[in-house]
Amino acid sequence: MPRSIVSDRDTRFVSYFWKTLWCKLGTKLLFSTTCHPQTDGQTEVVNRTLGILLRAIISKNLKSWEECLPFFEFAYNRSVHSTTGFSPFEIVYGFNPLNPMDLLSLPMSERLNLDGKKKAEYVRTLHEKVRANIEKKMQQYTRQANKGKKKVTFEPGDWVWLHLRKEWFPEKRRSKLLPRGDGPFQVLERINDNAYKLDLSSEYNVSSTFNVSESRRRCSNTPGKPTKERRRLLLSLETGCGCT
Repeated sequence: MPRSIVSDRDTRFVSYFWKTLWCKLGTKLLFSTTCHPQTDGQTEVVNRTLGILLRAIISKNLKSWEECLPFFEFAYNRSVHSTTGFSPFEIVYGFNPLNPMDLLSLPMSERLNLDGKKKAEYVRTLHEKVRANIEKKMQQYTRQANKGKKKVTFEPGDWVWLHLRKEWFPEKRRSKLLPRGDGPFQVLERINDNAYKLDLSSEYNVSSTFNVSESRRRCSNTPGKPTKERRRLLLSLETGCGCT
């Protein structure tokens, strides 16, 4: 149901029945002032356009105008409006109905390829929309993932502490009471801003390349395992913060 209806002050529109009906339906009636058609300008524009069509087609045959109304209505609703850029038919139903010109036979070459061309164009457009949506979502995910994070980079020769993930170090994490980090390990190579190769002994039996998120920079870049710093860094690996 419409929220409001704008109309002139015709006796049918201001009658008790009409007002009561729309009041029960929750629609507010808005009436134009006398001799001021601009209040309902949209309707007046439609009436003017239809009047021009009638005068152009009917000419002097004034008795047949009612028979032409369905054709005028169809032509108006199928025409693209400058304000919306679409026809009323397309806005309401999502497509334009066929007209007599659309029913003319096509050349055989176009007739055979019509469905294939439409399908190919639809798939191409669909993929572009999907790609754009994916890129938009990826940007949102990246912003959310990097929210509040500081960029951390290491250089060869730096010493870092390593987070021992259970899936990578099952022996080191066989008990919930064992430390979740170890080190320090020296950085041997910087593969890129996110991946580094560490000087990991063979006892760990895993790849020596790790993501930067799994490492914490040691506050002092000298070998050895100071007890206080080790405890602090191991705790930071559990809580997600530490020396960087």
